[in-house]
Amino acid sequence: MPEFFTAPEFFIAADGTRLAYDDLGAGLPLLCLSGLTRTMGDFEYLRPHLPALRLIRMDYRGRGASGHSGAASYTVAQEGADALALLDHLGLPQAAILGTSRGGLIGMYLASTAKPRVLGLCLNDVGPVIEKQGLTRIFDYLGTNPTAKTHAELAAKLPSLMAGFSHVPPSRWLQEAQLHYTHSAEGLRITYDPDLRQAFLAAMGGTSLDLWPLFDACAGLPLALLRGENSDLLSLNTAAEMRRRRPDMLFASIPNRAHIPFLDENESVALIHAFLAKVS
Repeated sequence: MPEFFTAPEFFIAADGTRLAYDDLGAGLPLLCLSGLTRTMGDFEYLRPHLPALRLIRMDYRGRGASGHSGAASYTVAQEGADALALLDHLGLPQAAILGTSRGGLIGMYLASTAKPRVLGLCLNDVGPVIEKQGLTRIFDYLGTNPTAKTHAELAAKLPSLMAGFSHVPPSRWLQEAQLHYTHSAEGLRITYDPDLRQAFLAAMGGTSLDLWPLFDACAGLPLALLRGENSDLLSLNTAAEMRRRRPDMLFASIPNRAHIPFLDENESVALIHAFLAKVS
């Protein structure tokens, strides 16, 4: 575990799966939901820039420090149920949600199915239409370990691998390598269940779903959207339609970023602060 990260706590889901989370601070509860293969570390860079609040993060089942429960359970619906179970475990009737990529889909799902529990939703580079180019890129690496043997070796490769990112210091690429891969005698290893690839394949191979109703279910909730200006997952057209449907939605385009912004960029921090003020 990287030295800049905190040790998690645990609770047990209804099916017996052990789920990791952390709960820091006091005040407005902000539930942070990470990307598909990511952990609560997705929000480590943002943490020092937040106002005083109650920061709640979790590792989905099959990711990070949480238990593995099989490909069939790695779904937005199950992960949404786990998020609600965490709020119940903490005795919280409601929380604002900051959702990165997969976490934003879960946030929209909760707005549709459990709206009274959601105080507001901030989406990090995700919307109701997910571009095929972005999905293909994710599929290409999903479930495989990197060829790099050390964090330093991977950090040196990341600038060329992460198309659309620029003006990123080497120290950040090293942090990224440390957050998302563990070191072993055989080299670097992913921090999630490889069976997540099967779940992703099943979701991609099914009937195409219309997710606009999930977005429209956010009506009446404070809403914000961050988009990496070079994102291959959230198109300009989709972002424009989201803004047309919700003219009151806060929006920021994050320069020199693709999918996904780190969230400590000046534009990201300003938008998140504005969102939290709106929720409060």
